[in-house]
Amino acid sequence: MAINHEITKVTVFNLPDLGEGLPEAEIVAWLVKEGDRVELDQPMLSVETAKAVVEVPSPYAGKITKLYAKAGETVQTGRPLVDFELPAGAANAASMQVPDDAAPAAGQGMVVGHMESSNEEFIDRAIAGGARRGNRGGARERVRAAPAVRMLARRLNVQLATCRATGRHGLISVDDVLAAANLGAARNRAVAPTVPGLTDADKLRGPRKAMAGSMALSRDEVAMCTIFDDADIEAWSGRGDITGRLIRAIVAGVKAEPGLNALFDPAGPARKIMEQVHLAIAVDTADGLIVPVLKNVGAQSAEQIRAALNDIKVRTRERAILPQEMRDYTFTLSNFGTMAGRYATPLVVPPTVAILGCGKLQRDVVAGATAPEIHMRIPLSLTFDHRCITGGEACRFLAGVIEDLAQAS
Repeated sequence: MAINHEITKVTVFNLPDLGEGLPEAEIVAWLVKEGDRVELDQPMLSVETAKAVVEVPSPYAGKITKLYAKAGETVQTGRPLVDFELPAGAANAASMQVPDDAAPAAGQGMVVGHMESSNEEFIDRAIAGGARRGNRGGARERVRAAPAVRMLARRLNVQLATCRATGRHGLISVDDVLAAANLGAARNRAVAPTVPGLTDADKLRGPRKAMAGSMALSRDEVAMCTIFDDADIEAWSGRGDITGRLIRAIVAGVKAEPGLNALFDPAGPARKIMEQVHLAIAVDTADGLIVPVLKNVGAQSAEQIRAALNDIKVRTRERAILPQEMRDYTFTLSNFGTMAGRYATPLVVPPTVAILGCGKLQRDVVAGATAPEIHMRIPLSLTFDHRCITGGEACRFLAGVIEDLAQAS
């Protein structure tokens, strides 16, 4: 009688870093169950991190023997996620490498992860349904910190490598940076009051949690100043595509004053003026504020911009927007006037330096040549980072926006 001597091993797959040092992710749904056999790159589960829902593909071909968390639970980066039963010597994602300059095909979701084997670390870039790229090297020290923590360290002139990491799996926290800067005691003196009766269901998740972090970073990092004005659009023939006109006007404002389409690094300090306008559009959803990005809007026609807007709004509200579609923006538009409100103080999120808020259209009494007249106007609120943008630069930008909006077509 033939005996099967196939040797198997159990391998634990930990939740990878899903992008930019994020410390955790919430499981939206499992696409597999215990006992299932999966193939390499087969989607295993969908998770929500920051403002996107992404799929995590299997790094192995084998049998799933254990799932460590349920849908709706939050898992810390680096904590066990799945147990695999694998034939000895089975291929895995970490051994499949492609050149560093390889890029994902359009429409493919990307997950960035870390998988460890023996004393080596693999930086694994998993593309759902596609190839992977990896960076394989010997054992070495790595500094792990979220983007907000890195920004805080730069502002306080703290070298992350000198910080004592107290977070899970060697993650450097805000308190670690403050301790290195001798600011821990000051932080402890200003403890927020306790809210009674909170449960796990009350915790902010997904977009709302990401918004809390972004706004806290904005408050702590940016020297904000806001100027207000109105654009007279009485000359428009009909109301037309208001958002499309606002986008065109932002491009005109950047031409008048390029300094507002820039990224700022306080560690330098340094400001890099960007050639292309990658515009973040704040979209209100039931899950919170999500900000997809329209790339290089200055090179697109009005028809292309409108088609792109329609597409990202639908996919954002369906939570189908991809993580890479919310990155690398250079300027932000908040068109809150589609709901209510005239003026606001929209907040700049580093490393960008400006955001334009547009309020609800108003019919205002203005001074005509010989008598008062009633004109339709758009209220505008421009917030800028006064550390690197002067008042004159902000005013020149806003004047360029207003001049473009005042054109009949």
